[in-house]
Amino acid sequence: MDEDTANPDPALDRPGLETEIARDLRALTAISEQIGHVFARSNSLRPNDFRALMHVATADAEGTPLTAGRLSKLMGVSAPAVTYLVERMIESGHLERVPDATDRRRVHLGYTDHGMSVAAGFFGPLSARTRAALADLPDADLAAAHRVFVGITAALRDFYGELPGEAAD
Repeated sequence: MDEDTANPDPALDRPGLETEIARDLRALTAISEQIGHVFARSNSLRPNDFRALMHVATADAEGTPLTAGRLSKLMGVSAPAVTYLVERMIESGHLERVPDATDRRRVHLGYTDHGMSVAAGFFGPLSARTRAALADLPDADLAAAHRVFVGITAALRDFYGELPGEAAD
């Protein structure tokens, strides 16, 4: 791989590239939060309801479904507060309790068909725009971007676990 392929902007050195990635992540986080607030408002959800939905979706995608107790820890709210939140989300049709297949005493949180439909209806156009935005990028670039996101996510989770009062499970 030649120098121009490895770094498309030769004016940026490694620290410069890392700074640009950090800026990009802050911008991504900011606009994602704005979109999340619009989704929440348009579906009569509170900001913490949307945060909970994001935690459930992330856990499902990673193959580690959440219990209410784990959601409480992730969100930094009390068990009674998360119970109230989960009850609201069940009543609104977004979430359901799903018994664990191996331990029937354990209950996970999962999206309902209605919840998935609502999310798909809102975020479908974003998915189409994202695919269009990435269409001209080679697969190797997408694979590299994925590795970057995996590394940054791991670093963020490690940092979070080291924060006072936020011990990792």
